[in-house]
Amino acid sequence: MFGIFDKIGEWIQELLIGIVEANLTNMFSDVNEQVSMIANEVGKTPQRWNTDIFGMIQSLSENVIVPIAGLIITYILCYELITLILEKNNMNDVDTFMFFKYFFKMCIAVMLVSHTFDITMAVFDLAQYVVNQAAGTINSSANIDMVEVLKVIKERMQEMGIGELFALVFETLIVSMCMKIMAILIMVIIYGRMIEIYLYCSVAPIPFATLSNREWGNIGTNYFKSLFALGFQGFFIMVCVGIYAILVKAMTVSDNIHMAIFSIASYTVLLCFALFKTGSLSKSIFGAH
Repeated sequence: MFGIFDKIGEWIQELLIGIVEANLTNMFSDVNEQVSMIANEVGKTPQRWNTDIFGMIQSLSENVIVPIAGLIITYILCYELITLILEKNNMNDVDTFMFFKYFFKMCIAVMLVSHTFDITMAVFDLAQYVVNQAAGTINSSANIDMVEVLKVIKERMQEMGIGELFALVFETLIVSMCMKIMAILIMVIIYGRMIEIYLYCSVAPIPFATLSNREWGNIGTNYFKSLFALGFQGFFIMVCVGIYAILVKAMTVSDNIHMAIFSIASYTVLLCFALFKTGSLSKSIFGAH
């Protein structure tokens, strides 16, 4: 009689262990996938991330925004010419060199607007080089060896009672669901950064048109700061991933399985929060506003 209850107890125990293993496998897979996604997406330039979107943004910039930038340049240059003439006592104190400087500034202004997209992409190519170098320097990997971890966890679960296994099933289920939510938030952060980059690139000719003027030049200067901030945000994201990798590698499951599960969840929440802060941190460092 007692042998039947023992068999039922063993069957329930194996069933619960199987459910916990399935939940943990899904959870660890989500961790590995989101870390891999971060490293992969951050390592792409705007051209490589989505060629169709990049082509559309480039077309909008060149066909819609460049004519507006041309009008702004025309206004600025006319204003500067009038100011230049008035400053020289209505052409009474004429200096031929001032016209040379004026035409040189005009050529520079037109050249900047004509090559806006090339200059903008050069900024992101530079930032991408730094990101790729950082990825090579961060040798530690955040990937969790699921086979080894599950082996250790299964040995610990064999020693647990049915009540504790039931609690572990609910813990892993809740944590696994939270990890999926965190994965969505992280994806939103990474994709949101790329969309912000495309938005900045789409109107690039307008701030570029203001660079030749002393009074309006702060618009273009701040735009350049924002470009560098967006580019180097990828570097800060890679640093966050490196820190996350070290924290995950330091995790041990042999002592307390409950603490290990919630530690992974806590580290992922911390990673998500840190990624949210990278944008404001980068803009603060580069003085963009």
